[in-house]
Amino acid sequence: MKAYHINLGKADYKEVWDLQKKIHLFKQKNYIDDVILTVEHNHVYTLGKTGDRDHILISDDEMKSRGISYYEIDRGGDITYHGPGQLVVYPIFDLNNHYKDTHRFLRELEEVVIQTLAEFNITAHREDEYTGVWVGEEKICAIGIKVSKWITMHGLALNVNSDLSYFEKIIPCGIFHKGVTGIKNILGSDLPIDTVNSNIINSIKKVFGFGSITEVPRTELEKLIRI
Repeated sequence: MKAYHINLGKADYKEVWDLQKKIHLFKQKNYIDDVILTVEHNHVYTLGKTGDRDHILISDDEMKSRGISYYEIDRGGDITYHGPGQLVVYPIFDLNNHYKDTHRFLRELEEVVIQTLAEFNITAHREDEYTGVWVGEEKICAIGIKVSKWITMHGLALNVNSDLSYFEKIIPCGIFHKGVTGIKNILGSDLPIDTVNSNIINSIKKVFGFGSITEVPRTELEKLIRI
C-alpha cells in the first residue's frame, strides 16, 4: 500500500476541512492512494457532533476579540482546540483496503502517537475510558474521526509547542478531571514542528504497513483529484 503526504504548513480550519471533504468525495468515486494531510491551524475551537456546547467557557464576543474561530463539525467527540504549535494530522484512508474496524483504526492512531513520542523519550499511554494519548494524568493528543463508506476523515491533534492557556476556556473533550500537556511542557523547550511531522509520518508508515509514503505539494494533489 502507498500513501501521499501533503504538508499544508499553517492554514485556517475551514479551508482544510473543505479540502478533506473534497478528497473524501473523490476517494468514494475514484481510486486514489490514501492521503495524509498535516497542518498547524490558526486558533480555533471545534465541537464534534456528540459534543456539549456548555463545555465552551468563553463567550462568542471574547472568541471574536481574541481571533479564535469556532465550528460545529461532523466528527465524533466533544470540544477541542487547535492552534499554532500543535501538529494536526488528517489521515484520509480507505479502510476497505486496511480493515473494516473503526475501533482498531482509533487504537492504531493512538499507537502512532505513542511511538512518535517515544522518539523524544516521552512515555505515553492510552486510557481505557477515553480515546486519545496521555502522559501521566494529562492529555497530549486528542483524536476524533468520521468514517463514511469506510473512508476516514478528521484525525489527531498533538500538542507540540502549543499555548495551553487556550484549553482553559473549554472543557477539553468534555473531560473535567484531567489536565492537558504538550511536548514543550515536558521537555522544557520548543521542538521543531517539522521534526515531529517527519517522525509521525514514519510512525504512520510502520503502524499502518505502508510500503511508501510520498510527500507531494498541495498543487500536485489538486491536479490529481482535479479540484
